Amino acid sequence: MPICWPNGLRPRSKKAVAGSDEAAAEKLSTSGSSAADIKEVESPKDDSTKTDSKSDDDKDKAKDESGEDKDKDKDGEDKKEDDEKKEKKVLAPVGSISSAKNIYKSTVDDDGNWTWVDKYPEDAEEAAENEETATYAVLVRNIKSNDSRKKLEAHSIIVQSPWLKTALGTILADYPGVACELKRLEFEAPFQPFVHRWHEFVKYMDKPDLEATAKEHLVLLHDILKYEIGESIKAFEDYVRNGVVTFEHLWMIFQPGAIVLAQHKGPLSAFELTESEYMANQCGKFLQLRVDCVDYGGKTFGRFQESININEFIGAKKITGLNVYPWAFHEDKDKLTATLTKRGEIFEKLAGHHYKSYSGKAVTWDREGNEIQIQVSGRIIVDIESFNRFSPYRVRYLNDWNAKDLERLSKYKEHYGGAPDDDGATRLTPYHQMIARCRTRGYSLKMKKWLDFFVEDVSEVVWNTEAFDKLVLPTDQKELIMAFSESQLGGSNFDDVISGKGKGIICLLSGPPGVGKTLTAEAVAENLRVPLHTLSSGDLGSDPWEVERGLSSILELVARWNAILLLDECDVFLEARSNHDLERNKVVSIFLRTLEYYEGIMFMTTNRVENIDAAFQSRIHVSLEYPDLTSASRRQIWTNFLKGTYIKSGLTNQDINELGELKLNGRQIKNVLKTAQLLAGHRKSPLLERKFIDTVLDIEKKRPGAPQMLAHYL
Repeated sequence: MPICWPNGLRPRSKKAVAGSDEAAAEKLSTSGSSAADIKEVESPKDDSTKTDSKSDDDKDKAKDESGEDKDKDKDGEDKKEDDEKKEKKVLAPVGSISSAKNIYKSTVDDDGNWTWVDKYPEDAEEAAENEETATYAVLVRNIKSNDSRKKLEAHSIIVQSPWLKTALGTILADYPGVACELKRLEFEAPFQPFVHRWHEFVKYMDKPDLEATAKEHLVLLHDILKYEIGESIKAFEDYVRNGVVTFEHLWMIFQPGAIVLAQHKGPLSAFELTESEYMANQCGKFLQLRVDCVDYGGKTFGRFQESININEFIGAKKITGLNVYPWAFHEDKDKLTATLTKRGEIFEKLAGHHYKSYSGKAVTWDREGNEIQIQVSGRIIVDIESFNRFSPYRVRYLNDWNAKDLERLSKYKEHYGGAPDDDGATRLTPYHQMIARCRTRGYSLKMKKWLDFFVEDVSEVVWNTEAFDKLVLPTDQKELIMAFSESQLGGSNFDDVISGKGKGIICLLSGPPGVGKTLTAEAVAENLRVPLHTLSSGDLGSDPWEVERGLSSILELVARWNAILLLDECDVFLEARSNHDLERNKVVSIFLRTLEYYEGIMFMTTNRVENIDAAFQSRIHVSLEYPDLTSASRRQIWTNFLKGTYIKSGLTNQDINELGELKLNGRQIKNVLKTAQLLAGHRKSPLLERKFIDTVLDIEKKRPGAPQMLAHYL
C-alpha cells in the first residue's frame, strides 16, 4: 500500500536505514560481545532490544518532525518573499494604458448579493442577434407565455425592413415616443401604438400603389400582430361599440395625443393626453394620465402638465362615467368645442395685467399646498407675472411648445394674419384655445390676497361715474383733486434735481370721521377708471424689516397697475418720532425714504393730523382739511343715499330738512338708512317711510356715545 507523505516531510532512504543498522552492529562488536550474544539481543523476546528499537524509532520520528518544521518555516519565508515582490511590482500610472479591461458580474448568492469579478462567466451564451438576423424584415423576441392558449408570446418586435419603416412613419405619425427614422425600430408588448392605430394600419395595407416588397412585409407584420394582439383589438372594438371599458383594458381608449375631458380643478375642460401608466400606492391601483393644457407664465404662453388618476374599478364601467374620458365619446362635441374655445379666448385676452370685476368661487392654498375654495366678489387684478414674483404660493413653470405646436401656430399666423399681441405673446390657435386652462391668477383688492380665479367668472368693471359728483365737497377742492390726479396719470414730466425722486403726488386728507376722506379717494379712482389699492397698518406688520419689504412690494405693484394708493389712518405710520421708541422711529424713517421715490398717486387719511411727523409735511403736495358737515351737506348726503336704496323713498323734503339738522356724519347716515331699509323690507312695506328711520334713530339714542343733538331731536 503506497504511503502519502504530507508536504514538507521526506521519506528516509534505504541507505540511511542500512547505515544505522551497521552502526549498531559496530557498537556491539566493540563492546566484546559474541555472535551468540548478538543473536540473543536480536531475539524478539528480549525486552531491552524492543526498548532500544523503540528508542531509535522515537529519535527518527523526532528528527522527521524537526525536518518538517524547518520545511514549513522555509515555505513561509518563500511565500513572504513572493508577497514582497508583488508589492514592489511597479504599476503604470492611473488611466495611462491604452486599452480596455473587461470585468464581469459574479453569480448572485443566496442573499441576492453580487459583485464584479475578473473571471469570464462560464454560462455566457453567444449573442442571438448578428449579421444573419439583421437580414430579416422583422425580428420577434419570444418568451414563455402565461396565456393558456399560447405556448410562446412576443416580448418585443424589431422592425428592420426599410419598407416597413417608411409605411410606419405614415401610420404612426405624431404618435408620442415613436421615431420611425431610427435604424433600430423596436416595439414592446402589449404594442400600444399598433392597438391605437390598427385601423390606420389596415387602411394603409389597402393602398393600391404599394410596392410588392412593401406589401409583402406589411402582410408579414400584420400576421405577427394579429397573432399577438388580435384579442386586444377585438376587445377594444367591442368597448368602443358599447361605450364601456374594464380597468384592465382602460389604456386602450386613451390614445396619446388625443383630447380628453375632465372636471379637473374646475369646470369641464379639455386636455391633450401625452401618456398613460398603470401605478399603485397604499390606496390601491390606478391608471395615471399625464395631460397638457395651455397656460400663461407671465410673459409667454406654453404647456403645463397635469396628472389625473383613474382608480381601479371592478367589471365594466361606462366610459363617460369616468372622471376623465376621451373627447370622442362626448354626446355634443361641436357645442362643447365652441364653449371651450370661447373660454380660451377670454383666457388669452387676460394675458398680462388687467383690472376686472369678479364674483364666484376662487382658489387659495393652505400651508400644505392643498387647494381651498372661497367665495370672492369685488375688483381684482389679473396678473400672473406679479403672482409669480410677490405671492407666497408655488409658481407654475411652463414647458415650451413642441414641434407640432410651433407648426400649428406658424400656419395660423400665415393664414389669418395673426401677430403678437400687446404683451409679446403669440396668438393662440382655436385648438390651443380649446385646451387652455380654466383658471388664471391674480390679486383680490378687497380681500388683499393672491388667488386663482376661474376665467368664466371674470367680468368687466362697471364704473360708478356718479361717485365723484355725489362727493359733498367745495367745488374748488374737487377741481384741484381731479386736476392733479388726471395730470399724474397722464404722465407728468416734472422731476426733482435728483432723477426719479419726488415724481409722485401725495395728498393728505384730514378731518373728523365720516366726512368723506376715504370716499374722495374712491371717487377719484372711479372717475379715472383705475384700481384703488387700500393699505392699512395691519397689511404691513409692525417689524421695521417687515414694513419695508411689504411697502416696497406694494408700491411697485401700484406703479405697475397704474393704480391709486390709499393709506388709510396713516397716523399709525407717520406719527412724530420720539427719543424713547426706536422701533417706531425706524418705521417712520422707512416711510420717509420710500415715499420720496414713489411715482404714483397716494391719498393719506388721518383723524389726528397734529400727530404726524414734521418731516412728512414737506413731502405732502396737497393737504385738505375736511370740516364738520353742515346742515346743507347732511341734507345732500341724505338725498344721495335715498336715491340708491332698492325700496322707493317715501320721505318728503320736510323730512329730509329735519333729518339734515341731526349732527350725524356721512357714515352714520348710511348706517341708519341701511338699517331702516332692512326694517321696511321685513315688514314688506313698498315705501321707505319716515317711521322706519325714526325707529332706528330711537334705538340709536340709547347707544352709549350717541350725539346729544340726536337725543334732543328725538
